[in-house]
Amino acid sequence: MSADSAPINLTNHFLIAMPGLSDELFGRSVVYMCEHSDRGALGLVINKPSDILLPRLFEKVDLPLGRADLMQAPVFQGGPVQTERGFVLHDAIEAGAEGESVYASTMTIPGGLEMTTSKDVLEAMASGAGPRRVFVTLGYASWGKGQLESEITENSWLTVEADPELIFDTPVEQRYEKAMGLLGLQPWMLSPDAGHA
Repeated sequence: MSADSAPINLTNHFLIAMPGLSDELFGRSVVYMCEHSDRGALGLVINKPSDILLPRLFEKVDLPLGRADLMQAPVFQGGPVQTERGFVLHDAIEAGAEGESVYASTMTIPGGLEMTTSKDVLEAMASGAGPRRVFVTLGYASWGKGQLESEITENSWLTVEADPELIFDTPVEQRYEKAMGLLGLQPWMLSPDAGHA
């Protein structure tokens, strides 16, 4: 395999929907990529809030929300797969004594954050603890083997290395433009019509 045909790895990157992508969920979306390998890809849409706030989600799992800082935080639509299941994206937590994750089911994202799917992270938040910065979604986005690469070739997505500040500290309505800004672009600069020479 030559160097120029090496597979791309978009783990810890943002996928930014091209302005011409008119899909209801993915139009104007920014996706944080949690995993990308030759088997496929998994990510969370970071700029599509649902109409559910975190306290309501905690009620549904019979937990109080013990964090005043999260009382007005929306639950996001992370993608079309497993929309009844919660995903918590958060800052990396110091590992336990054996080097294992603090939570039962956590994916450590190389160079980035952690994503936890087990209820114990919610239990920590219920007691007023847990990760300092959290982003909660219902559902996730996934692509099969070669599917994401194909969509990128078809000019559906732009890619840029992820910036956690955009996920945790940028107002939702500014995330798409700010993600474009990481590439030095504004949405109006890009025509929805891809040109091929």
